[in-house]
Amino acid sequence: MTNPFLRRATEYIRDDSAFLAIVSPEPLTTFVAKHKKRELLFDYPVRVIGTPGSGKTMMAGLVEFRLIESILRDQSSENNRSLASVLARCGFTEDERPRVAAVRIPMESEYRDFWELPYDPAVKTKLVLALIQARTILELVRNLTSNRRRAINEIRFIPRDGAGAQLEQIGGADAESIVARARSVERAVYSIGASLLPPSLDNIPEEAREPYQPFEAIQEIEIEWNGAPCRLRPMTILDDVHTLHPDQFEALFRALARREIRFARWLMMRMDALSPSAVFRSADADALPGLKVERDYLDIFMQTDSARSDERRQFRKMATDMADRYLRLVQPLRDRNYTRFKDLLGEEPPSLSAGQMNELRALIDREQKSLRISHDRQHKIRQIVDRYVKGAKSLDLGEDVRLMMFRVLLHRYVVRTTGQTSDLFADDPEPRQPLRVKSTIADAARLILNHKFNRAFHFGLDVLCDASNENAEVFLQLAGALVERMETKAIRNQDPALTPAQQQSALRDKSKEMLKDWRFPFARKVRALIDRLAQDCLEVSAEPNASLGAGANAVGILETEMQDLLAGDSEIALVLKYAIAYQAIVAIRDYGQGGKNWCLLELSGPVCLAYGLTLNRGGFLERRVPDLVLAEEKV
Repeated sequence: MTNPFLRRATEYIRDDSAFLAIVSPEPLTTFVAKHKKRELLFDYPVRVIGTPGSGKTMMAGLVEFRLIESILRDQSSENNRSLASVLARCGFTEDERPRVAAVRIPMESEYRDFWELPYDPAVKTKLVLALIQARTILELVRNLTSNRRRAINEIRFIPRDGAGAQLEQIGGADAESIVARARSVERAVYSIGASLLPPSLDNIPEEAREPYQPFEAIQEIEIEWNGAPCRLRPMTILDDVHTLHPDQFEALFRALARREIRFARWLMMRMDALSPSAVFRSADADALPGLKVERDYLDIFMQTDSARSDERRQFRKMATDMADRYLRLVQPLRDRNYTRFKDLLGEEPPSLSAGQMNELRALIDREQKSLRISHDRQHKIRQIVDRYVKGAKSLDLGEDVRLMMFRVLLHRYVVRTTGQTSDLFADDPEPRQPLRVKSTIADAARLILNHKFNRAFHFGLDVLCDASNENAEVFLQLAGALVERMETKAIRNQDPALTPAQQQSALRDKSKEMLKDWRFPFARKVRALIDRLAQDCLEVSAEPNASLGAGANAVGILETEMQDLLAGDSEIALVLKYAIAYQAIVAIRDYGQGGKNWCLLELSGPVCLAYGLTLNRGGFLERRVPDLVLAEEKV
């Protein structure tokens, strides 16, 4: 059986029971239920924007009517009860009754083919819009009848006030006539796009030339629910609209932004369909001239605007839930009654071998002598470390970590006393700033031990979640690499739990493979850029005095410089756009430090795993835009 962690969620959508078994409601909770304009998400056109694998398609599939009906009808499982609760918070249901009839329309390549037809752009847009509307009607009826709870003649489409003429052009008032008209429009428009030689305008089939606007004509759908009438808001979800031609998308988006439309409409898209300025979330970046966000449309970015620590906590919860669901599909582990993914990730603190410990002690002895620090000062520094260890909550504070923390403080002491002159304290001067130990010093010690002695640094479920950059597909790819090793051990009748060293090895190998497999625009230049940035961060992180605490994994560009860059049309702006859109880096705007505002370009989790960098946030190197240009030019 194929490792389920390495299959995309879209592969499960064709099987409702399999999909519901693995889908997590957390993306809906995070991005829809908590949206500041939640009550308007069914009135305005909504762009749902995310990186590949952020959960757009999974979210679109979950809210389709046939699944909502299945969830509401079967409340015997805890899984369905939790899904029903989230759907209610998002507004798709109310009082255990459906409120929205949503369908997902995949925007496959055939829609883009219409843009190549030899017609005026307005004609091509009209054809695509008619095809989308026809297929939405057909999908709505399929969804409403899929669970065999009602026949087509038991579905009633309710027009909006004053839609008499439009009602006639969509086929009339009864569902069977509306479906028949939708089928004829779909056939007519599809024949135009699929023709070897497209017809002239005069020869376009009449069904495709006539007005067809069900999105404007239909306001609600009425069905029977538990013996009583139930009115639903119709909704279309256009998935992967980034596959359209940019000009085609602009024209379609403008058409869907008309205020007369009563259908709820969401457009799921990747970040690379946006401009560099929009990808960087610039405050003045509008989708289209004349259309203003929160006035004419709404955005759901599959990255939260909350504190980044909250992001990580939320994603850890979602990822843990998702991993446990997927684990039940891994037969060799299920047969051994493993139901919690966390139980298979050993988190016992690693330790150096006896030979490595001797090597570490010898290193520190040599440096103590070369640094000429008095024995009394060394004793005081050891006491500082011991006091921290005594009160710390972390279990990973073995002798190897304590020795490396001691080494870091020795070097910090030298840095803080260099250049001081005092006759009274010539042999043992007090540092300009008192030496203190924080958790970042312990993190720095572990990172340096990793690079000097290959002591495991990246392991445990929290590290796996944090390395995924709040992206479900990245999490599943990394987790899948771990599950492969677990399965192998289980088949060999070994304990499938992975040691920290085994986890780090699997995660590092998988991350390097992911970076190597990048196949997006400017991938070669992005690879060169992140390699240069990662090497710079490694150099600073390995400094014996740990000048940046837990280490660096980002560079900072002054906000004024970044604004100038995004306002222009340089190639480096495009390189950065694709680096963000495909999860090579993460941009953090208006990061205040040192009395200045920075735009941080933070290396993504897989990059940090591949290069052995910290996942702690905040450590960055100051750079200028020309530094980025020089880095990406070294290809």
